[in-house]
Amino acid sequence: MAYSQGFTPHPKISYASAAPTGVASEAEYLEIGLRETVDPGALRAALDAALSPGLDVLHAVAATGGSLVDRIEAAHWRIELPGVDPHVLGAAVTAFTAADEILVERMTKQGRRTFDARAAVISINVIMSDETPSEAVAVPCAILELVVRQVTPAVRPDDVLSGLRVVADLEPPVSPRVTRLAQGTLTAQGAIADPLDAGRDGAVIGGC
Repeated sequence: MAYSQGFTPHPKISYASAAPTGVASEAEYLEIGLRETVDPGALRAALDAALSPGLDVLHAVAATGGSLVDRIEAAHWRIELPGVDPHVLGAAVTAFTAADEILVERMTKQGRRTFDARAAVISINVIMSDETPSEAVAVPCAILELVVRQVTPAVRPDDVLSGLRVVADLEPPVSPRVTRLAQGTLTAQGAIADPLDAGRDGAVIGGC
């Protein structure tokens, strides 16, 4: 692995669009600077063997053609909302998509900021769960899937939930379970394409 110069060298690793704390993910990407050219397959196997169980490196490619960060245009999220009726969520989503602007507040490093949570949301849909609650524990669980464009300041899943609270007074009774399913470039159809199709010289991009 390559390191920076100076009195306190650091490994040359950069992470693309880090997920918020407490969020699960199935689509993380990173760039690693190396001191010499290596086989991407061998690097993937070595990294995978060194990581904890459950953290799997799926792909590694030699990077060419620009920064990985510049190719992360959007992310696909799943939000599970235990205790929320899917029909109630559906009505809230209808109100959300009908709005031209939804202002929410969040504390950032620069202090409390107000921004639009609606404009960055490309698609938002209620997914009906295939799981049927048992008779003993008949608790509804609404599932929300959304594709959010990468903007500044970033619009996170909790910002979208704040937007649903603004437009429909939706207040989940327990903390949601959030998972990032994909991130990458946007197609003309609004889908997300793998950002590893193009990389950058002198580094290796790994997806895990």
